[in-house]
Amino acid sequence: MWRNFFRSKRFGVGEYLKWLRRQDGDIGLFHSIKPKEASYGSFGSLDPEIINSLKNKGIERLYSHQSQAFSMASAGKDIVVVTPTASGKTLCYDLPVLNSIVKDPCGRAMYLFPTKALAQDQLTEINELSRSLKGQIKSFTYDGDTPRSKRKEIKT
Repeated sequence: MWRNFFRSKRFGVGEYLKWLRRQDGDIGLFHSIKPKEASYGSFGSLDPEIINSLKNKGIERLYSHQSQAFSMASAGKDIVVVTPTASGKTLCYDLPVLNSIVKDPCGRAMYLFPTKALAQDQLTEINELSRSLKGQIKSFTYDGDTPRSKRKEIKT
């Protein structure tokens, strides 16, 4: 049934949702989440270099969940962040880590991701953010495909 819909025409999300609602018995519940205004927080004690790096990426202010996560993590608190896709969760953990390494260049961090694709995406993100920082922050992925020659460099 749904395959015929996809084959029969070009459609947008709105048309697809209307079509789904007309189907009998296939969908148990429709729920729409209303958009809401973004809530913003401050950069707090974030290092000025990192703030400049964020601004170079077009980020002029943090969302409230990013600001709160940074403050809590910086205070040594454990945090869990649950927000929708593409809402900036990455900065919730990147900012405290980068801030810590900027303050102590000998610092280290290890991120664990469930997939190689996500690890690569996050590596790109942290490299972009740290590129303009003084000092060299090295970031790597380490998995079954990492060459032996690179593994030793990563471990040091």
